[in-house]
Amino acid sequence: MLMSTLRITIANGPVVEVEEGAPLSEVLSQAEASTDGPVVAGIVNGKEVDLSYRLNRDSHVEFIPRSSPKGQEIHRHSASHVMAQAVKTLFPEAKVTIGPAIEDGFYYDFDLDHPFTPEDIDRIEAKMRELVAEDQPFVRREMPRDEAIKYFRDRAEPYKVELLTEMEDSVVSLYGNGDFVDLCRGPHLPSTGLVGHFKLTSVAGAYWRGDERKKMLQRIYGTAFPSAEELEAYLRRVEEIRRRDHRILGRRLDIYSVHEEAGPGLIHWHPKGAILRRVIERLWEDEHLKRGYQLVNTPHIARDVLFHASGHYEFYREHMFTLAVESDEYVLKPMNCPGHIMIYKAKQRSYRDLPIRYAELGTVYRYERSGVLHGMLRVRGFTQDDAHIFCTPEQAQDEILGVIDLASFMLKVFGYRKFEVDLSVRDPAAPDEYAGSSEQWDMAERALRRALEERGLPYTRREGEAVFYGPKIDIKMMDALGRGWQGPTIQFDFNLPSKLDVAYIGPDGKASHVVMIHRTVLGSMERFVGSLLEHYGGAFPLWLAPVQVRVLTITDRQVPFGRTVVAALAARGLRVEEDFRNEKIGYKISEAERTKIPCMLVIGDREAESGSVSVRVRGRDLGVRQLDGLLEELAEEIAARRPASDWEE
Repeated sequence: MLMSTLRITIANGPVVEVEEGAPLSEVLSQAEASTDGPVVAGIVNGKEVDLSYRLNRDSHVEFIPRSSPKGQEIHRHSASHVMAQAVKTLFPEAKVTIGPAIEDGFYYDFDLDHPFTPEDIDRIEAKMRELVAEDQPFVRREMPRDEAIKYFRDRAEPYKVELLTEMEDSVVSLYGNGDFVDLCRGPHLPSTGLVGHFKLTSVAGAYWRGDERKKMLQRIYGTAFPSAEELEAYLRRVEEIRRRDHRILGRRLDIYSVHEEAGPGLIHWHPKGAILRRVIERLWEDEHLKRGYQLVNTPHIARDVLFHASGHYEFYREHMFTLAVESDEYVLKPMNCPGHIMIYKAKQRSYRDLPIRYAELGTVYRYERSGVLHGMLRVRGFTQDDAHIFCTPEQAQDEILGVIDLASFMLKVFGYRKFEVDLSVRDPAAPDEYAGSSEQWDMAERALRRALEERGLPYTRREGEAVFYGPKIDIKMMDALGRGWQGPTIQFDFNLPSKLDVAYIGPDGKASHVVMIHRTVLGSMERFVGSLLEHYGGAFPLWLAPVQVRVLTITDRQVPFGRTVVAALAARGLRVEEDFRNEKIGYKISEAERTKIPCMLVIGDREAESGSVSVRVRGRDLGVRQLDGLLEELAEEIAARRPASDWEE
């Protein structure tokens, strides 16, 4: 049969000709010079495909480099298949579930009565190396869904059968490498040999489909990179992240605890954590008062009718805690906005009263599944640095600018210097899925966009990422390790003013709905403190540290002068501890450094006689200082609120 010639247009490359039925890899061989490094897959006419995909018509082709985010995802997902193959080879009785790529790695969940041990993980890694060395091809095949159900049922893979029964596709794709076959959409690397260098990093429990009512599975995490150098660099970074884990630091530095008997996801702030939180909250309150906010407080519970009226009950019911009180149902508040609206509506408002800015460090409660709770970062009860601005449409852009300025100040004072900004807007193809008119959405997006541009903040526009009631700005703060943490959010709301009739009387004497702006500048106190712990590795700058100074004596002879020093520091408002124990001074210094005390004042006989102290800052000996001069220096440093690194240098 005569084969026809196909014209293939390569994105950012030439137009090439191949015979009908040629694999995509043949096109790649003609376009290597125009590709950005090694290629793992392609996109043909908008569809992601393997390099073995056979072309059957004139097509537009885009290649997926291994170095791209999508290429890394394909690489790591292929590694998860190799891991599943290794597990099935070593433990044939294991049932496979799902194995996706995730940021920086992959995982696969297994149903196996035998718990994986460290020795098992070593064996699985060794088997994976064998499979990679065999360079087995990843082979795609398509199968009718009913036939695939029978295929996996015959092989006693109930989780695959469950997934298949819920699919609407009449035909599904399977991928095989060696004797292992998995249900998968693909694409994959051409062969196992390209998986390169990998490491299995941990084992954890995971409920099937994240539902604690379903069976607990075993999840093996891993990562994979093309080169040994990239893998080693990643593992070093992981070790640094582990060293900064806020759960470990929180326990070591006595910041907080969580107790099963009190309930998971509920933070108990210890004295040092409470001091840290108090310092943050006082700064937060002072800055809000300076910028025209009014502080309010709202109850922790409210009748369910309020949340029915606001629409939250219908949308968030599964995340709410409810309780019966006499004949009514009450809700532990999941958000503060309905309470702030009640305060606004306590009396009639004129356009002359606007803008009104209400701010509250309000504690809210949301039901999160136990499997997703994570230290201070994912909890069930948290205090949100919440505020709501009620204004006219004409005032909106200035209010957004004010929020951006406040958020920028707050994040920079806590040592964050780099940010990533998203502007989330509605999907223009689905306007009916959003509350409010097109005019309102255009006005809101314009105000957000102009404010970002006026402040010179680069942003990524994300269509379809807005919530249904308005567009928003999300700011991620980048920490010392380059990780992004969710921070300030600025959000328009066309829903609540309409639902709860939040209005003002305009110059014409007629009532109009306010423009309502929800915003946070830190997020929740729990998550913010958790992120700060990891950002600083527990070594807080002097102004923020729960204990700023520790006074250490070498022998009992210096204790009387040591008490004088402690009293002088406390009188100047410093947070000071004493260590007058009968222990070796080296041990005392080591313990203070381990608990991240920024400043140590060491007193021996010479210092006690001269009214001076020997100063140590972050392990550096700064020499002997007179007490009065040091007090002034410490006060200036605290008032400057500089990051620890500035002072240390």
